[in-house]
Amino acid sequence: MQYSVIQRILGLLLMLFSFTQLLPMIVGWLYNDLDLLPFLKSFFMLLIGGAIIWFPVRSHSSELRLRDGFLVVILFWAVLGVSGALPLILSMQLQLSVTDAVFESISALTTTGATVITKLEGLPYSILFYRQQLQWLGGMGIIVLAVAILPILGVGGSQLYRAETPGPIKDSKLTPRIKETAKLLWLIYFGFTVVCAIAYKLAGMSWFDAVGHSFSTVAIGGFSTHDESIGYFNNHAIESVAIVFMLLSSANFSLHFLVWRKKDPRLYFQDSELRFFIYCVLLVSSICILYFSINNLFSTLSETAYVSVFQAVSMITTTGYSTADYSYWPVFVSTLLIFSSFMGGCAGSTAGGMKVVRVLLLFKQGMREILKLIHPSARIAVKLNRKPVPDQVMQAVWGFFSVYIGVFVLFMLLMMASGLDQVTAFSAVAATLNNLGPGLGDVVKNYSSINDFAKWVLCLSMLLGRLEIFTLLVVMTPVFWRQ
Repeated sequence: MQYSVIQRILGLLLMLFSFTQLLPMIVGWLYNDLDLLPFLKSFFMLLIGGAIIWFPVRSHSSELRLRDGFLVVILFWAVLGVSGALPLILSMQLQLSVTDAVFESISALTTTGATVITKLEGLPYSILFYRQQLQWLGGMGIIVLAVAILPILGVGGSQLYRAETPGPIKDSKLTPRIKETAKLLWLIYFGFTVVCAIAYKLAGMSWFDAVGHSFSTVAIGGFSTHDESIGYFNNHAIESVAIVFMLLSSANFSLHFLVWRKKDPRLYFQDSELRFFIYCVLLVSSICILYFSINNLFSTLSETAYVSVFQAVSMITTTGYSTADYSYWPVFVSTLLIFSSFMGGCAGSTAGGMKVVRVLLLFKQGMREILKLIHPSARIAVKLNRKPVPDQVMQAVWGFFSVYIGVFVLFMLLMMASGLDQVTAFSAVAATLNNLGPGLGDVVKNYSSINDFAKWVLCLSMLLGRLEIFTLLVVMTPVFWRQ
């Protein structure tokens, strides 16, 4: 393990992150906020802290190994979660405990959207913007951004890219160079954000709300500048914009690039994973519409359709926006929506969950086993995009699924041991491990009422979900530390 190189990169990345404290200061100044000192203090603390870490090993530069990349990513997300909490701790307006501030910071950076803060309308614009900005940075991954714009790292970027990028696409590159790939992904991400902000503005939001919500929509984060989330605006045009960009951001960003490069939108319909994802969205939406219609929960069919489609898209994509208080809905619907978040979005998207491709492969594997019972001698291949999937990939998918469920059960038991009821424990772990945000029971609106131990467990759950379980678990194995 090259500890000096790891320390150097960590210091550089921390200094890079310190500059993210300046933009909320500018926004606060434009809106005449008085609570700017916390960001100024955080900027200098992070910049000086990063310099102290970097300076003793500034001359150490060599190619990263894969194990080094894993450790850099994990250390940086852990350090970033604490560092991002600094202005929240220092703010006299919020008066958050260290636990609550770290929880809010990690929730934002992992694009989970679980919050402990209430009465958002009364907060300074700088704080509101900062929460949205953290989600936007965490969406595509600040490590990927660093690989794209920081050649001063002086190391190969492939190890960081493979350890950081969400979804089982670690080895797929759009260009021969990892740095160029990271740049392309961030350009697409930035482009979506700009178009989404303009669309929100045209639909009726203020520029501040439009930019803030574009950050959390494209990042599939779910934070809002209002306590009532998207429901605050009571505007179908705004809800429609949110639906479109939640779906776009839940698709594989590599697929977006291919469509743009080849100028052929038909590529979207030729992708097995995206087709399966759309089918699932339509299925869950239809079930909600049918169930609501039978139980006459809404006055008109159009209102039923709008609420059902929006909430289905929001939960499946793990965004976590809401237009209605679904805690009062039938238990069947709210539980269905929570379970749908386990699938999440496509691989290579900003969405959470297990990823659509894994669920699709598990479904195809199950169908193959049924067919083999009927035709024991037949050789039946599992195919994705008309290509056979190697057996080792299927084994990896089953391994991920079993570990994912095992971690979920363990964390749920820990939450129940801390004193939470079964519904709250189940939904809180599901919402954080899938990077969804809202849950049921005591966490249906926010997480401020649960105990500190539960919050720290959920912080770990959010990191596990964001780093796809294995990235974090691998450093806990004795084999990882052997020379």
